[in-house]
Amino acid sequence: MPRSVLFVCLGNICRSPLAEGVFRSLVEERGDGDLFTIDSAGTGAWHIGNPPDPRSIDVAAKYGIDLSAQRARQVVPEDFTRFDTIVAMDAANLAALGSGKNAGTARIRLLLDDPPKDVPDPYFGGPDGFEHVCRLVRSGCERFLETFDRP
Repeated sequence: MPRSVLFVCLGNICRSPLAEGVFRSLVEERGDGDLFTIDSAGTGAWHIGNPPDPRSIDVAAKYGIDLSAQRARQVVPEDFTRFDTIVAMDAANLAALGSGKNAGTARIRLLLDDPPKDVPDPYFGGPDGFEHVCRLVRSGCERFLETFDRP
C-alpha cells in the first residue's frame, strides 16, 4: 500500500528539503522506495522555484544525500488530501498547517513529537547549525519511519 509524506518548514529551502532527502534515503535503504511518495514544501512563498540553501545541500552531501534537484514550493490546499501525513518541522508551521487544513484527510504532526520539540531554523546561522539540524532530522525521520508497518 503506497504511502505519501510531505515535510514542511517555513521557506522550503533548509529543514524540509533535508527531511525529504533524509527520509527518502532511509526508505530506499530499507528497500521500500516504491512504496512511498515523498515531497517537501513551505508555508511561505518567498523561495518558490529556488533550490535548497547551499548549506543544506552541503550537509546532506556529506552523508551521501543529493538535494540539488529539489525546488522550493508552497503548501497548496490539494496537499491536505494528496498526502497521508504532513510533517511540520516546528510548532509555528504545525499551527499554520492546522489552520489551513480545509477538511483534508492528511494527518498533520510534528517531526519531533515525543516529546514535542522544534527543529530549529538554521537559516541565519552557520554550518554548525545545519549540521545540528541534519542530526535532528535524521533522528526524527528514523523514528517516524518506524511508525509505518512493513508490507
